[in-house]
Amino acid sequence: MSENIIYKICSKEEWDIANEKGAYTGSADDIRDGFIHFSSKEQVAGTLAKHFIDIKNLLLLSIDADLLPSGKLKWEVSRNNQKFPHLYDDLNLDAVINIENIPDDR
Repeated sequence: MSENIIYKICSKEEWDIANEKGAYTGSADDIRDGFIHFSSKEQVAGTLAKHFIDIKNLLLLSIDADLLPSGKLKWEVSRNNQKFPHLYDDLNLDAVINIENIPDDR
């Protein structure tokens, strides 16, 4: 398994739709911004606190970045001058190597 793991927080509903479509095309924010937002392991807690406060039924997807389309993942400066991974393509489901429920009472 790759050491190049990135993370996506999404709703269970979004994940169900992705499974029906055969790819994750992104949240409303992703679609608006033109890329799928991801986080490194160290950034997940901050992303959850900033963008998903009081939102229930969330999943944390672990993605093997080596399985994403070549050249479509870019690390770009965003919040707090940190580099975040952004995917300029749909997320292919075979790159998702783990799915965890995020507790609603976090």
